[in-house]
Amino acid sequence: MTFFRGTNLRKSFLALATPVALSAAIVAFGHAQNATPAAAARPRSTVGSQGPLPVHEVFTKASIDSGGTLFQQNCAFCHGKDAGGGESGPDLTRSKLVTSDKNGEAIGAVIKSGRVEKGMPRFTLPDTDVMNLVAFVHSQQDKAMSQTGVRKGVDVSDLQTGNVEAGKAYFNGAGTCSTCHSPTGNLAGIASKYEGLKLEEQMLYPSDAKAKVTVTTSARKTLTGQLSYIDEFTVGLTDSDGIYHSWPTDNVRYKVDAPFKAHVALFDKYTDADIHNLMAYLQTLR
Repeated sequence: MTFFRGTNLRKSFLALATPVALSAAIVAFGHAQNATPAAAARPRSTVGSQGPLPVHEVFTKASIDSGGTLFQQNCAFCHGKDAGGGESGPDLTRSKLVTSDKNGEAIGAVIKSGRVEKGMPRFTLPDTDVMNLVAFVHSQQDKAMSQTGVRKGVDVSDLQTGNVEAGKAYFNGAGTCSTCHSPTGNLAGIASKYEGLKLEEQMLYPSDAKAKVTVTTSARKTLTGQLSYIDEFTVGLTDSDGIYHSWPTDNVRYKVDAPFKAHVALFDKYTDADIHNLMAYLQTLR
């Protein structure tokens, strides 16, 4: 698999303004790389491109249909209309939790409790509705995994094609990554926290990188903190005590240090091998 062959896709990254758009581009690229135009018929014993179908309760068509309606109303905005993933919600057809679920014990618990820390709210629904949602999600996973020759998404193994030592050399050398990052410091365990496309997205455009700002007031007082707000008229920061300060931009001097800019600057410098190798090295930081 080759990443960013030629210059067109790399240029498209430069034009992307948001991590969401970047993620979409990576996923779209992954899809393109995994498409198999002329797939041969797959024996039932090896059905699907992701292995045998998971074993779960048999659900009625009425339950699946009812769950489908509920899913479109409550879940599709984040997870996509076919549960195949959206801008903010993961692909449920490739979810390990869905795969392990037999009769709603795992999926139902997530529906009822939510995953607030990840942005998924709790849903207060009758048990019947929850089970219908469970039925629909299972049906979509079965459908996705039964498709032969066209795999959605990118597996972790698809991104393990680089050379670790070459990636380490790039990290400490031409990529200048070591000027800001350390494998035993802020990157310790990064490959345990993220994997696959999530890790690659963090490598290319770290969405959680916080910008710092240093503000010098007209009284020559200098404050440094996390950039909390900035526009044409106002700049604001949150200091180490968690206190928010803001000033009219005309009344102060300020300098913003945005770490992600260094990542953006690399877009035009990466070779395909650099990305493969750097990704291989980061995958060792567990």
